[in-house]
Amino acid sequence: MTFALSEGGGPARIAMLGGTFDPVHLGHLRTAVELHMALSLDGVHMVPAAQPPLRGRPQVSSQQRLALLRLGIGDTPGLMADPCELEREGPSWSADTLADLRSRYGKEARLVMAVGHDAFLKLADWRQPERILELAHVVVVDRPDHEQPLPDALKQLFAGREVDSVEALMACPEGRLLRLRLPSRMAISATFVRDSLVSGTSVRYLLSESVEAEIRRLGLYR
Repeated sequence: MTFALSEGGGPARIAMLGGTFDPVHLGHLRTAVELHMALSLDGVHMVPAAQPPLRGRPQVSSQQRLALLRLGIGDTPGLMADPCELEREGPSWSADTLADLRSRYGKEARLVMAVGHDAFLKLADWRQPERILELAHVVVVDRPDHEQPLPDALKQLFAGREVDSVEALMACPEGRLLRLRLPSRMAISATFVRDSLVSGTSVRYLLSESVEAEIRRLGLYR
């Protein structure tokens, strides 16, 4: 499951945007769209985690979250709901997903793992963080409510790797860090969305209409 690439156009530019998507909201989708534009990507693989190792179990099944993600993406160019982590046994390790994407697109592809600042702060504690950098670049998507200083372990992991432009990032296939401030910086929380659904308050303009309608049809997050 890959994006179609034009011949002779240089190495593929592909991003992985993982998460529980519990449920997928407009902040997730707008981030993917803006990431696609900012990095001039061929495509963004939005990858729902089956069993996030550092988070609690999602409230609804993995297949329901995948179905909602596909509804949210609809026909948006350059975005894909990728079920690869749902098809593997055990916890969802990002390094394994990046290895899968690297095998699909080849060694010269510019492969990016996009994370929010809150997840980035914990990256040194992830499984095989050095392997992640052997497979992909890391792009940190800033959020207006996340300004914490970096832990020492993270500073050591990324020492000498940070670049300040997309051009510098894409000059090689993997191993660099770029902090990216996207235009909309939509600080929507999935926890807030779930709490709103439980309490019966409006989630208009937090979810796409198709996702909201399906959640209500199935009685999810009640």
